[in-house]
Amino acid sequence: MMHNSTHVKFFFLSGLNGTMNYRVVLFSLTLLCYCFIVLVNVALIVTIILDKNMHEPMYILLCTFCMNGLYGTTGFYPKILWDLLSPVHVISYSGCLVQAFVMYSFASSDMSILAVMSYDRYVAICQPLEYHSIMSKQRVLLLICFSLLSPFCIIGTNIIITSRLKLCSPYIEKLFCINWVIVKLACFPADTYVNNIAAYISIIIYVLHGLFIVWSYMYVIKTCVNSLENRAKFMQTCVPHLTSLFTLLVTILFDLFHTRFGSNNMPQTLEHFVSMEFLVLPPIINPLIYGFKLTKVRNRILGGISFKIKPLR
Repeated sequence: MMHNSTHVKFFFLSGLNGTMNYRVVLFSLTLLCYCFIVLVNVALIVTIILDKNMHEPMYILLCTFCMNGLYGTTGFYPKILWDLLSPVHVISYSGCLVQAFVMYSFASSDMSILAVMSYDRYVAICQPLEYHSIMSKQRVLLLICFSLLSPFCIIGTNIIITSRLKLCSPYIEKLFCINWVIVKLACFPADTYVNNIAAYISIIIYVLHGLFIVWSYMYVIKTCVNSLENRAKFMQTCVPHLTSLFTLLVTILFDLFHTRFGSNNMPQTLEHFVSMEFLVLPPIINPLIYGFKLTKVRNRILGGISFKIKPLR
């Protein structure tokens, strides 16, 4: 029987069905992971907001980066924690589309913010005398708006195109909703041509983001080769960016290739890890590596900790 999207009121998430014997352990580990993500990201955000010496483009972009990490993980962890305590794992049709939007816009915004950060480092190292005039407060605000709003528009368009499809199954074999899986539930024959075009256009846009980052760092590295001062600046401020970029790209590419070309023979545990690693690794690694590597952030956090410990002695 054919069911269109207005009749599919709920989706059943079957990703946890084979692991419910370990629900207490999984719930504890997931809650611990989420609390740690919130703690390290909020610590970095609050540190940057409270310290006026860090009200500079690089730190403002880093603050935005951490806020985006909280946004993305909030779209996943509360729901998975609830499912681990519930015998039935369901999500409403509209809720599924919202979750898919959050997952994709989070990853896309991360890529856009990293592109803006690479431009900031390019200007700082390659055009230091013009840095403050180029990276003015107005331009930084404009770049932040671009890095957040453009993914919302691109991913929002993909989700709207998906919402027009007639669906013939309410069962999603995942831990959470993603756009491509919803498209695969479309009734046959379904007009998914537009969805595929929109998806590939989105991929091309963010591949161009990646090429821009590579282009920026080619010039940065070329400038740093003959300058000891620039090499030190590169190691301190650019290495965290490149680490964040590498982590994001690896996790997204793993998930992308698995979703579109993955094998059904993959163990369920490994499949779940591959599908959710971009919600675990980047939000943890990013604030940690920036907190340890950037001197101002590290000194401010360590100074705050030592200040709180002293009165207890």
